[in-house]
Amino acid sequence: MPDSAIRPRKEFGKTIAADITHRLREEIIACALPPGEPLRFDVLRERFGASFTTLREALTALTAEGLVDAQEQRGFRVAPVSRQDLTEVTDARVLIEVELIRRAIERGNDDWEIAVISTLHRLKRIEQRDPEHPLRDPEWKVAHRQFHQALVSACGSATLLAIRAELFDRAERYRHLSANFRPRPRDKAGEHQAIMQAAISRNADLAVQLIETHIRSTSDNVATYAGHLLDTE
Repeated sequence: MPDSAIRPRKEFGKTIAADITHRLREEIIACALPPGEPLRFDVLRERFGASFTTLREALTALTAEGLVDAQEQRGFRVAPVSRQDLTEVTDARVLIEVELIRRAIERGNDDWEIAVISTLHRLKRIEQRDPEHPLRDPEWKVAHRQFHQALVSACGSATLLAIRAELFDRAERYRHLSANFRPRPRDKAGEHQAIMQAAISRNADLAVQLIETHIRSTSDNVATYAGHLLDTE
């Protein structure tokens, strides 16, 4: 069979796998697929109409991201949440965010400042729809990710940005747990405003302090108010 007949099929298969990976990732991050949930091939095949090979490719990609567990002789499941994972993800995020925001403040130009200000403006506009439960709005989650990405976008390292993005997604599940179980809303809008102001004022020490507090507040809330969901195995 000529190459021209084979190549489109391979590319199409990759597109299907990437789409399934994206959809499952979003559901895992939002806890629509709860921690520990089995990911059975028969159920996924019926839902997505995809082959075993394509589904395995998608689940293997999510395993590499730490969102899915591959269990020997038992298939795949949504990665469980745990105190150890919460601590490791939080500590890793602090380490990398601190380094990247320092680099971005040092290297960022006018375009970087505009990106930080404009993404926060959009985030605040969306947040006004439901300030007590912003995570319920899919647009807020996108805008929130874009603001935090803009803060570090001038760091100059695509590799570190990719690692940071993966950690951000892993932390998203804990953000949902924090929001669902804490007794009162956090003033995230105020936290974001303070971080933005410190960044564009080129006050790296203050920006680092604020971003670390911002990240660790989520971890503390989960441990305090959703601790019963951790280490349940």
